[in-house]
Amino acid sequence: MKTLNESLPIAVPAAAPARRMRMPSFNALIGGLLVAVLLAMALIGVFWTPYDPLKLDLIHRFQPPSWTHVLGTDEFGRDVLSRIIIGARTSLWISLLTVSLAITIGTLFGLLAGYLRGWTDRLLMMVNDALLAFPGMLLALGLLAIVGASQYGIVLALGIAYIPTVVRVVRSTVLSLREREFIEASRVIGNSELYTMWKHIAPNCVAPLIVLATSMFGWAILSESALSFLGLGVPPPAATWGNMLAASRPHLATAPWLGFFPGLMIAIALIGINLFGDALRDRLDPRMNR
Repeated sequence: MKTLNESLPIAVPAAAPARRMRMPSFNALIGGLLVAVLLAMALIGVFWTPYDPLKLDLIHRFQPPSWTHVLGTDEFGRDVLSRIIIGARTSLWISLLTVSLAITIGTLFGLLAGYLRGWTDRLLMMVNDALLAFPGMLLALGLLAIVGASQYGIVLALGIAYIPTVVRVVRSTVLSLREREFIEASRVIGNSELYTMWKHIAPNCVAPLIVLATSMFGWAILSESALSFLGLGVPPPAATWGNMLAASRPHLATAPWLGFFPGLMIAIALIGINLFGDALRDRLDPRMNR
């Protein structure tokens, strides 16, 4: 005879569904690999290059790629690979400083405009819209004509040109957050406006800023190369990908490697950063999550 406990069915809890691991996407893998190669090249260039990138060797001018000079030599006998490595360091450093300047100042102005509203918002956005009326490259060219062509002149010019875009993104994010319940709760318990902006609103702007900063990094590399190509970037004999392209123009028929390899590095940098930025957007933007 069955007892009461034996006759009653025993409820077995259902097994929790296994958490699905998120596999890295193709964009993340390829973009991360290309960005890692660029960073490694820039770091190696700080400590070592195959040859002195500034040393002239007129006897070995226009040497094609070989085991001695993997990417050949230029019109002054300088090793192209060494100059490309130094150019990677210069381009990445300028882009990093440019993005840092634009993100820092643009975030501050965007927070003030979106949170304080009123005349502060109107005044800041009036200046911001005036800057947005100029194309970024044209504004950078005008600023470089004032401050002069140099490494930090490019950083200042491009940083100011990119600030209005950051202000727009941060302001729109703040406007969507300032009326939320947790912001009202922060005001109710007596927190100051500055504390509320710093503690509760600024952290919620990080995700869109990371995606924007990644895109701006690619813009900065391309703009720096374009300015150097036009002769308004880092002055020679310092090596950048842009001024290497500019110097190769008279010799493309006889020494095509002088223009091919710097152009290839610019293309690889832009592809890698754009793919990596797309992967970050898919990861951080809640609208992209299914």
